Amino acid sequence: MISLYSGEFLEVSIKDLMIPSERVAHVQVGNSLEHALLVLTKSGYTAIPVLDPHYRLMGLISTPIIMDSILGLERIEFEQLERKRVEEAMNTKIPRINIHSTLISSLDLLVDHPFLCIEDDSGIFEGILTRRTVLLKLSKQVKRYNKK
Repeated sequence: MISLYSGEFLEVSIKDLMIPSERVAHVQVGNSLEHALLVLTKSGYTAIPVLDPHYRLMGLISTPIIMDSILGLERIEFEQLERKRVEEAMNTKIPRINIHSTLISSLDLLVDHPFLCIEDDSGIFEGILTRRTVLLKLSKQVKRYNKK
């Protein structure tokens, strides 16, 4: 039987598994919902981080959030896309971890979220930790122990 505690899996640094901020699609708080929808559509992601001008993590924006914010009583109000700003619609209650967090502390959050936003001690966005990356690392670990 594999004991993850005796292996190196749980000792892996968040920095080693994260996708750095330079490679993560994001929008700024002042961008229009139209811009956010374009970024979401072009990137193929369902949700992306929202940053302030100093690259501090402010929240997440997603296609469902955007659609909900332009949904009127009788029709979808597409004209609202260019008028409304991301900061008016974004979700601010998001899963986030510190760059110095351990992998084990992130596992509970990854059960319910496809990715976690990573920030430094000042709240600066550092990147994301995806469920996929963690599962790939675990899969490699399990395969390696099964060969022994």
